[in-house]
Amino acid sequence: MTRLFTVFPQRIADVTTQLTTLGIPLTAPITPAAPPDPDDPWGSSHPVPPVDRTTLAWCTAAQMLADHHHSAIDRQVPAADALIRELGVRGLTQLHSDLHHGAPIDYRYTRCPYCSGLGEDPTLPNCREVGCPPQYEFADHPHICPVCHGEDYQSEWFAEKHLAQLDRLLVEALEVRGRSRPRPGSRRDRYLRRALVVSEQSGIDQ
Repeated sequence: MTRLFTVFPQRIADVTTQLTTLGIPLTAPITPAAPPDPDDPWGSSHPVPPVDRTTLAWCTAAQMLADHHHSAIDRQVPAADALIRELGVRGLTQLHSDLHHGAPIDYRYTRCPYCSGLGEDPTLPNCREVGCPPQYEFADHPHICPVCHGEDYQSEWFAEKHLAQLDRLLVEALEVRGRSRPRPGSRRDRYLRRALVVSEQSGIDQ
């Protein structure tokens, strides 16, 4: 556990070192408010708040974007700024899904990019920062990761369990096939034909 917690400061150090080397400030400047445009119904006169580029969430977002696009960190600074400014830490969940073409991410099989599979918030916030109910403030309860929501990452165990369930369904389908013959060309007939081919290829009947 102690070894895992060293990963998070190292991630911050790696990203901030690159920013410093490139002369990029560690805080995104405040964008002054633009004068309101009466012709723009979506316009805003509020100033854009600054973004701290030394937080674990920002560094994680920048690293995820750089790795996905095979680019340097400096190319992803505006995107990471916008994500954290608009959605905060929970935006990493959306980003992770978007990088996988919008597919839902099952963190039992995929390591969380924020907490690295720890399941708890790696920044170790206190109850007041997270907004826990008063009765929990002194209960020493864990604060789950805001990205994977505390999902237990045990990819090998869950994969074996999932395969066992699929094998059971396949065997049941083959047993049903032996008892009753579905109408040729029906959906059930096509499914059972595919199941039979898979079983023959995997040697399940042997």
